[in-house]
Amino acid sequence: MELFNADFGGARITGQGIGPVLEAFSGVSRIAVLRGGGLGDLMFALPAVAALKAAYPDASVTLLGTPVHAELLSQTVGPVDETVILPFSEGVRPGPEDDDELERFFAGMRARNFDLAVQLHGGGRYSNPFLLRLGARHTVGTRTADAARLERTVPYLYYQHEPLRALEVAGVAGAPPRELEARLQALPEFGRQLDQELLGNGGPGHGNGGPGHGRVLVIHPGATDPRRRWPTERFAAVARKAADDGFRVYVVGDSSEKELAEIVVELAVEQSGTGQSAAARPAVESLAGKLSLGELAALLAGSAVVVANDSGPRHLAQALGTPTVGIFWTGNAINAAPLGRSVHRIHLGWVTRCEVCGVDVTQVGWTAPRCPHDESTVKAVEPSEVYEDVLQLTAMSPLPHGR
Repeated sequence: MELFNADFGGARITGQGIGPVLEAFSGVSRIAVLRGGGLGDLMFALPAVAALKAAYPDASVTLLGTPVHAELLSQTVGPVDETVILPFSEGVRPGPEDDDELERFFAGMRARNFDLAVQLHGGGRYSNPFLLRLGARHTVGTRTADAARLERTVPYLYYQHEPLRALEVAGVAGAPPRELEARLQALPEFGRQLDQELLGNGGPGHGNGGPGHGRVLVIHPGATDPRRRWPTERFAAVARKAADDGFRVYVVGDSSEKELAEIVVELAVEQSGTGQSAAARPAVESLAGKLSLGELAALLAGSAVVVANDSGPRHLAQALGTPTVGIFWTGNAINAAPLGRSVHRIHLGWVTRCEVCGVDVTQVGWTAPRCPHDESTVKAVEPSEVYEDVLQLTAMSPLPHGR
């Protein structure tokens, strides 16, 4: 049986970060970082990118990512120098593979002569062979027992906080941690554009005073996995209470989440109990499918608080310095919840078995097949508890957002 341990490739340990920090590689001027997926996946990788930039200050970092990564990084300020969109490839970027396109991609990447390629995309069954085809002088990443070896590897065990996992990989590449969670800045031009096109003269902002007073609450009711979604009527209850207290509430999402957002708005209006739906509607509004990622970042950065599932917009809000109230299934909280509680709060769904078929939902990924049921694992979380955290977080003085 193969030993499933860290593989340091003969390098010495020079310090401790999340895990061992190894000797840095010499002569590194071009770094490639592999991380597909959505907005949240990008946020998980950014602390490792920042560490690599600090350890190799003369090197450029190219993210091999997805279109949503490219859009966001082109419309915010962060540590990535360049984004190259990945071709469709099994286990790396889902979609119809084209062998010729893949070969053109790898030929172009090999021509760049990367000095270091870093795999932050899962356990490596598919991503390690992909990384090796880049032809970099040095390769580092995570690895399950059945994955191809890289020069230096960290064992991939599913339940680990994702930003810390990426930082452990960066340490193996010779880069100690600089920050534990992602940091981005919104660009002011997108905030101005948002004010002009969507929000009128008031725009998003922090403001002072008691509950509400024109401050913005953003709600994101979506999540890639339906089991991570808090029921729409519960988001609506929070939206309604916030609107009644004077908050301006915006429900966000991508184009595929328009209907979900509209349901939250409609339910919030219905719950007003005033019989004046037309008057109530402006306080709770859907912006789903209407915003560029730069505009979304500006909206989140200017908001008083964000209430969301374990989803990309919640992780983005955190990276922008905005307080959040997150609803997490307990297993996902291990991997993705914010580390601090001063300006971030979480509410947990403690479900361990599917309520329909009884399968153990704590067994994830390759350890067990996913059952076909989409029952929410977080529906027991109470709206009153979530809204109490909204009030606590917005009672604080406005934060500088680190900008």
